[in-house]
Amino acid sequence: MAGHSKWAQIKRKKAANDAKRGQIFTRLVREITVAAREGGPNPDFNPRLRLAIQNARRANMPKDVIERAINKGSSGAETYTEVTYEGYGPGGVAIMVETMTDNPNRTVSVLRTTFNRAGGSLGTSGSVSYLFQRKGIFIIPAERISNEEFFMEKMIEAGAEDIETGEATIVVTTAFEDFGAMQNALQALGIEPEEASIAWVPTTYVQLSWEEAQKTLRLLEHLEDLDDVQKVYHNLEMTSEIVEKLSA
Repeated sequence: MAGHSKWAQIKRKKAANDAKRGQIFTRLVREITVAAREGGPNPDFNPRLRLAIQNARRANMPKDVIERAINKGSSGAETYTEVTYEGYGPGGVAIMVETMTDNPNRTVSVLRTTFNRAGGSLGTSGSVSYLFQRKGIFIIPAERISNEEFFMEKMIEAGAEDIETGEATIVVTTAFEDFGAMQNALQALGIEPEEASIAWVPTTYVQLSWEEAQKTLRLLEHLEDLDDVQKVYHNLEMTSEIVEKLSA
């Protein structure tokens, strides 16, 4: 099942964002509280909460901070609303923006301004979501797999749609509804993924020159830096030219 990785094309790591520890913690706390509110405080019966806790631990969030976030969510004390916005960047790149906000009117106003200043436009619900699919993504260091054939067999049984093997990592893609089953399968094998997430994965991509792509990349950075934004997804094809320019 190894092959072309859609996830590898849309994934962009930014050292500058990684350094913003406070911003990362804020987003993780919001996710934990909302997950606890929606599915209950027990991660054994709440896959979303289990994922949020795992991500918080990977970010070295203190245990007491995690516990306070769970208690806040399960008590109903938090007031965040989840809203996903859709829009277009320069060159027709489709963009999905996941937010958690206590003031949707403020959030949509800031988003519209950010899109407009970059030469893009904020769309209506459904304007670009048809170009994406919700998928579960698990990135696992290859060194954690002792028996690759047995591992693949168990992943397929758990609902893996695609398994991409590489020298350093293995990327497992599942349908959105199979995310929890895959979490359980990995846990049963004693394998801790390096990263696990539910993502909007494009079904089609837009290819731009480096000069054109820079405008969209700047917009994506501005969106990621907004306080109410949790995650940003797009269908800009990360060509070898763009990857080389970003790495320079």
